[in-house]
Amino acid sequence: MMAASLLRRDKKSTAAHLKADLNRTDNSSGIRQLQELLDAVLNPEKSAADTEALDWCKCLIAGGEGFEEFCKTVRSYDNATLCGLVWTANFVAYRCRTCGISPCMSLCAECFNNGDHTGHDFNMFRSQAGGACDCGDGNVMRESGFCRRHRLRTGENIPSIPRDLLLMSEMVLPRFILCIIQYLRDGYIEPDTSTERDLQKVLQQLEPQISFLEELTKMGGAMRTVLTKILTNQQTFKELSMGQEENLYAKKNYDKYLSALKNSGLVSVEEKAQGATADVNVGAEGGAGAMVLLGKITVTLNRTHIFINHLSAILYPSIIESLKHKCFLEELLFWTIKYEFPQKMVTFLLNMLPDQDYKITFTKTFVQHYVFIMKTLMKSHESDTMSNRIVHISVQLFSNEELARHVTEECQLLDIMVTVLLYMMESCLIKSELQDEENSRHVVVNCSEALLKNNTYWPLVSDFINILSHQSVAKKFLEDHSLLMLWMSFVSFFQGMNLNKRELNEHVEFESQTYYAAFAAELEACAQPMWGLLTHCKVKETQEYTKTVVRYCLETLQIWFDAIGFIDEPAPNQVTFHLPLHRYYAMFLSKAIKCQGLDLDSLLPDQEMLMKIMVHPLQIQACLSEIHSNMWVRNGLQIKGQAMTYVQSHFCNSMIDPDIYLLQVRTAGSHAKLILSSSFLFKVVDLLTMASQHQNAVLDSEQERPMLEGALTFLVILTSLRIHLGMTDDEILRAEMVSQLCMNDRTHSALLDLIPENPNPKSGIVPGSCSFEEMLSAVADFKAPVFEPGGSMQQGMYTPKAEVWEKEFDPIMVVLRTVYRRDVQSAMDRYSAFLKQSGIHTGNPWPPYKERTPLHPCYKGLIKLLHCKTLHIVIFTLLYKIWMDHQNMSEHVLCMVLYLIELGLDNQEPCIEEHCHDSWFPGTNLLSNLHHVINFVRVRVPETAPEVKREAPPSTSTEASSYGQNLREAQVFSLVAERRRKFQEIINRSNTEATQVVRPKSSSTRWVPPGTPPQLVTEILEIRESMLSLLIKLHQKLSSKQNSLSASWLEDMDTSRHAHGDGITAIERILTKAATRSCQIKRSIQDICGKVCPPVPPKKNSPTDKKAMDKEERRQRARERQQKLLAEFASRQKSFMETAMDVESPDTEAAMDLGASEVMESEVLYDCVICGQSGPSTEDRPTGLVVLLQASSVLGHRCKNKEAKNLPTTDEEHIYPADTCGVAHDVRLTLMQRFFKDSSCLQSVSIGWDGGVYVQTCGHTLHIDCHKSYMESLRNDQVLQGFSVDKGEFTCPLCRQFANSVLPCRPGRGTEAGAWHTPTNKKTCVLVKEVEDLQEKLGLFPVSFMIEPGSNLSKEMELVIKDIKNTTQKKYMDYGKNPGSPDNDFLFMYSVARTNLELELVHRGGNLCSGGASAAAKRSCLNQLFHVLAMHMRLYSIDSAYNPWTKLTQIHHFVLPLNATISSCPQQPEVPMLFRDVPSLLIIFVLTMPQPLRKEHFTCVVKMLYNLQLTQALAALSARFSPEERQAWSTSGALKKNAVNAEKSFEALLSHVISELSKDKSVYKVNVEETLMLSSSVWSPQSIEFSLQQFCLPFLRLSCLLQHHLYGDNLTGCLEEEEFSSLAVCLGLIPSAPQPSNTVNSASCLEWAVNAFDLVTQWCAEVTGLSQMQAEQSLTLLVQDPQWAAPRLLQLPDNYNIIFQYYHRKACTACKKVPKDPALCLVCGAFVCLKGPCCKQQGICECVLHSQHCGAATGIFLLINASVIIIIRGHRFCLWGSVYLDAHGEEDRDLRRGKPLFLCEERYRVLEQQWVSHTFDHINKRWGPHYNGL
Repeated sequence: MMAASLLRRDKKSTAAHLKADLNRTDNSSGIRQLQELLDAVLNPEKSAADTEALDWCKCLIAGGEGFEEFCKTVRSYDNATLCGLVWTANFVAYRCRTCGISPCMSLCAECFNNGDHTGHDFNMFRSQAGGACDCGDGNVMRESGFCRRHRLRTGENIPSIPRDLLLMSEMVLPRFILCIIQYLRDGYIEPDTSTERDLQKVLQQLEPQISFLEELTKMGGAMRTVLTKILTNQQTFKELSMGQEENLYAKKNYDKYLSALKNSGLVSVEEKAQGATADVNVGAEGGAGAMVLLGKITVTLNRTHIFINHLSAILYPSIIESLKHKCFLEELLFWTIKYEFPQKMVTFLLNMLPDQDYKITFTKTFVQHYVFIMKTLMKSHESDTMSNRIVHISVQLFSNEELARHVTEECQLLDIMVTVLLYMMESCLIKSELQDEENSRHVVVNCSEALLKNNTYWPLVSDFINILSHQSVAKKFLEDHSLLMLWMSFVSFFQGMNLNKRELNEHVEFESQTYYAAFAAELEACAQPMWGLLTHCKVKETQEYTKTVVRYCLETLQIWFDAIGFIDEPAPNQVTFHLPLHRYYAMFLSKAIKCQGLDLDSLLPDQEMLMKIMVHPLQIQACLSEIHSNMWVRNGLQIKGQAMTYVQSHFCNSMIDPDIYLLQVRTAGSHAKLILSSSFLFKVVDLLTMASQHQNAVLDSEQERPMLEGALTFLVILTSLRIHLGMTDDEILRAEMVSQLCMNDRTHSALLDLIPENPNPKSGIVPGSCSFEEMLSAVADFKAPVFEPGGSMQQGMYTPKAEVWEKEFDPIMVVLRTVYRRDVQSAMDRYSAFLKQSGIHTGNPWPPYKERTPLHPCYKGLIKLLHCKTLHIVIFTLLYKIWMDHQNMSEHVLCMVLYLIELGLDNQEPCIEEHCHDSWFPGTNLLSNLHHVINFVRVRVPETAPEVKREAPPSTSTEASSYGQNLREAQVFSLVAERRRKFQEIINRSNTEATQVVRPKSSSTRWVPPGTPPQLVTEILEIRESMLSLLIKLHQKLSSKQNSLSASWLEDMDTSRHAHGDGITAIERILTKAATRSCQIKRSIQDICGKVCPPVPPKKNSPTDKKAMDKEERRQRARERQQKLLAEFASRQKSFMETAMDVESPDTEAAMDLGASEVMESEVLYDCVICGQSGPSTEDRPTGLVVLLQASSVLGHRCKNKEAKNLPTTDEEHIYPADTCGVAHDVRLTLMQRFFKDSSCLQSVSIGWDGGVYVQTCGHTLHIDCHKSYMESLRNDQVLQGFSVDKGEFTCPLCRQFANSVLPCRPGRGTEAGAWHTPTNKKTCVLVKEVEDLQEKLGLFPVSFMIEPGSNLSKEMELVIKDIKNTTQKKYMDYGKNPGSPDNDFLFMYSVARTNLELELVHRGGNLCSGGASAAAKRSCLNQLFHVLAMHMRLYSIDSAYNPWTKLTQIHHFVLPLNATISSCPQQPEVPMLFRDVPSLLIIFVLTMPQPLRKEHFTCVVKMLYNLQLTQALAALSARFSPEERQAWSTSGALKKNAVNAEKSFEALLSHVISELSKDKSVYKVNVEETLMLSSSVWSPQSIEFSLQQFCLPFLRLSCLLQHHLYGDNLTGCLEEEEFSSLAVCLGLIPSAPQPSNTVNSASCLEWAVNAFDLVTQWCAEVTGLSQMQAEQSLTLLVQDPQWAAPRLLQLPDNYNIIFQYYHRKACTACKKVPKDPALCLVCGAFVCLKGPCCKQQGICECVLHSQHCGAATGIFLLINASVIIIIRGHRFCLWGSVYLDAHGEEDRDLRRGKPLFLCEERYRVLEQQWVSHTFDHINKRWGPHYNGL
């Protein structure tokens, strides 16, 4: 009852009333009332979408205040010292490695910017899974990095909170939370039920409630404390959650919860008894689950013969309790997991973390639910999102060492984690097929399972790695033997996964890509935890740990060998790259010896085990060689991918390095001969015979050479690599860095990525004392980012220093680290280029030999390999075969053989007695064996071999020994057979056995027709060589000289030059080394040299000499012929280049050398670049220029100010476009159209400032019919082009420049010369009349100059005009009041000419001072363009009554009273001459007069227009005077009016203009204040003169340029001060009298056809006679300023962060949302949504729309989130690159690295230059269509 009455009352007053009740000492009634009210309000049977309940809660909690005020009050008591801001995926945060203790530390932008991190190693990153700010948390980061707010710990001195403030919250919130939980219970449906399962819907309805909880957490520490109390109080939970007996709904609700609990496989105590036997789902809370789980695991592991007896011992009884939820927090987490971690819930749970009590409870709860989390994750469909959310939580909990240790101790965190991982992997095990397919008992993970493919295990492994990074936790792990054993069995699941079987017949049908999953799994699940553990085993004190790990590795390996049934031979034709157990063993072994001072022998197993351990890594090395020899080609590309991944930088030090180290350990610890015999896994045994022919059972002949090279290279790597054998960390870093830099110049980030750091990616620090940066500056030079002329951008690169090339280039390390074989070649090429450049060696150098760091004493045994007879026999055999030119020997083989010899010489060691009765060599020492001569060798050869034909050598006393040697020859190869014997001591066998070489007879050989296999015959070869003699003979062979080494050469040796060079140098170096180490060898060398080349007396030309002579001569002649040919070729090429570059517009090839008298009658010839013919352009077969037409608004973006505008980076800054050229012209035209006749307006201005059409050409010409067929072929060519043929786009067939139209060339002669140029000295008035007549008879030109209408040419010209019109948008063409009128067309046509002239001026730097034909002019097509436009414009005749020419040159004498005129002419007046744009008039006159125009007529037009221009200048100037000044100038000038040359004096004219414009309706009647604003200082005659010149300059420049294009006149260069006079002379305004420049004043260039003062009066009267216009408007039109600064892009701030921080969160002005991909227009600063559907209009996205509006389809946008610039040009776009580079001169696309970026001025200038010069299309090559989607 009471509740009902309360519900009806006003919420606020009810709340206040209840609060008062509860504050009394006896508050029972208050509590009762509140409970009843809450029962009614928070009724979970109502729909959750009803917000009434939420409003009630807000009011009640606030206790009668407004909720907002209440929040403020509570916030004022916030005592938190942590930031704890939680963010979700894609949030931009910072990480500072200098301040972080934990590698996972992160800061929000606010805390980062308020802290001081200058000079620190920090980066910005986009959060993948979400995170929280650690500012203020001393466990995770150093205090020095805290921001100002959290450093001061402002929270600590806050007054304690009044009790009554949160009283209501304590009462209301438990019920509110319960209500949420009840909704969650109700809404949950098990996934396996048939009903539609829509968890999202339930969550959506609960959105407001959970958001409310989130709001509460943001109120600060005080409220969080209350929430913690409620969430963790077990009493409250008990009372509320169970459901009171009488409430039926609650009871049902609670049952739902229990069933959900049960279905999660969380068993309660009662069921546990049955659980252990049955295969129940796994239980939870570390415990219950773990027990059952172990039951299962034991079953599996039994299969793998691992008995785990003591497993139960690890699970203390304390954790074997069922998961009974004891508080709200536990149940909330339970539902969070059930609902697959909804974002809002996760955020709420994390927002609470700053509360310490909560943090501990929550972590424990999380650990309890860990098994359950894993199960949910495995079932989830959205495992990716869920993984991210899990890690979002766990990384906050486990990064904190204190907390991690606490949970490990209290909740058995480690046990739970390992068990969970084991259980997870168990779901995807399959039988291993390695080795013995039938009987293998080993199980491995199946890499094609979703679990591995989608990295579902990632969150759990990542948590495990995270807790192992804490020393205390890792020690606990290493001390716990049963855990280690479990972990090893986990690792063994990956041992041998993803097995490859070599396909021998068919190519595989389906190339599986499972190897990605396999490599990722080994790296993440095995290698990274290993590196984590290794970081804690660095000191002597930890050696026990290492011993334990090594022991367990060996045990597990033994179990593995048994399980796969391995005895001694690996199965052929299969390989797995995954041997994590081997690698664990290797890495811990290495660490033990390097850091912990343990002895190698104490950690090695017995020989037999060592032998077994070696086999699989060795098999991988052999397979790498096979894969590169194309023996696995039928397995598809993926096997190559595996071989590459295995050595790739992220994997190499967890894979290939430990493997090679194991083989080295193996070699050091046993008989060298064994590893050699095992090298014959490389299958090259049959090749190592002295015979010239042999049969190879296993290899095709083309595979023999690469395999032999591979085997030798492997031996060299094995004996020379020192990464784990005694190099310090700094030396390793240096070697890695050098090898990467030698392959290619590298950017800083690429190098960081390529250097394998201990791949615990979180460590962030490279081991060793020396930092990465110091090491880098020691070995490399920085090449600043350069700009190549082609426009391709270079990044800042590091390149090796010269001394590095000289002393440290190590080809062996390069071979080991190259992913692509071509990189080895690239390193060698760079090396030889360096040697050439520094003049050390010019030929083709061999890989240099590099001295090695000394071996660690433990590994001295490795040297035995180099002093082993077997190796010496191999070396001897190979030297012999190379000398004899047997097949399949290569330079590389010799190189490696020499390398091995040299290694042996450098690593001497005491002679060891070898138990091997071997008569090849007497001892094992390489030095003594070098000069041992071998006489006879017995070989087995096919009968057909050439050796068989010889007679046997005479029977001598050496025969017995030769028989023995021969037997030994067989013995080398019988090693293969020998290995089948179980690694016992090598036993000498009887002769008969030794000769039975294990060589199956091949059924088909190369020498005999198939079907008759040749028998193998034993032959005896006479050899009589030693290794030394073979070396010396090879030296001769290489240097192709008979006596390359004189007997005394050793004495005159210069050892310093031996380091670099080719094979000759290498042999000399070896001989020198050997000679210095042993006198005996020195003697032998001298003997052999003496023997080999006895001094020969010169003979009289013996026939052989003659031959040699001829040969030499022939060679010489051939060389000369070649030189001649090349020279001829070069000159042809040069002339072609010259023509190609300078196909000047035909007019520029003006009559340069022709005297004025000769008339150039010859026609211009054009070359067609398609058919190659040369000829004139004719009416029927016109030729055209290849042109690119593009709309451009560059001119429209010019401003008055020379400085570029700044990009706004705060809300206060703005950009106003009103002062741009385009806007100014628009305003002017609109104003004119209001008052004047439309047709006249359209001839008084130019358009095309925005959206004008710019025409550019590459200068090549083609026949128009050839072009049509070329386009046809392009259309049929299906190759993807970067352009659209349907839009007429193509690339020039010769220079491949982008183009989209062809501009026809006018038939006829070149530039008008001769008669057209000669001045006739006619009077001005005569010329004026002639011009007028020419304009009258527009249609009656002499036919020779007319183009026949209807001819091919005229059709083409019309087509081009159509193209030009289609280039720009309609809105940029229709300015008239009646669209489509001829006037409109007329305006557009002459504006095209204007746009092109203006743009050329801009490209020339805005003036003509530089003179000469600039590059732009060389390729100019203006002449042709004018003709096309002129032909088109002649269709419109100018009505003679309105012809502006008459107004320029005649005084009209119909003086009616002004008012009468206007009343009698109702139509609008013409535009007054003073308002008209003079350059536009010039272009109109030139284009409408018959072509070609005589030059004198052109000059006459310019003169008349100059008069008008100067008068306009005077009028504009007068308007800027103050009234007093105007008065003064008017009077002073009036006095000069009567002087002789008053018409040429600016004072007289100025005074006249002022008086005329002041008449009647004076223009000057504007407010005086405004003019004062305009006027500057007092005007002197000099300043007036300067202003007048500046005003007239644009017109003069344009006229001059036009004259240059029409008549080919040269432009003379001059100084900027003299530009005016130079142009005036050029245009013929003043005779080129040698007057000093300063006397040229603007008025002296005037030349009037009629009385100047009358004409000016007439012009001024047109202005003052305007009845409709206000004075201000007339003034605006008068005061025009034709000067514009060059177009500029916006000025960007130096630091990119300024742009990023302001714009990446800024809301879009159109849709008011924060765009996903914000972009900025660099031309006008507009902020747009890239690709955003929100701002689409008619299917066009905002960037494309903006580019059309702002740049007439050219847009330059900076993508805020990627720091790159994209260019939109029409329907295509391209990525231009970035203008922001980091400290190492590198771009950071997509801000992946997040390093600070700074503006690169050079790049920005290039971008601006490409924009202004319209060359984006030519310079950027990668264009693609954007389909309006940007």
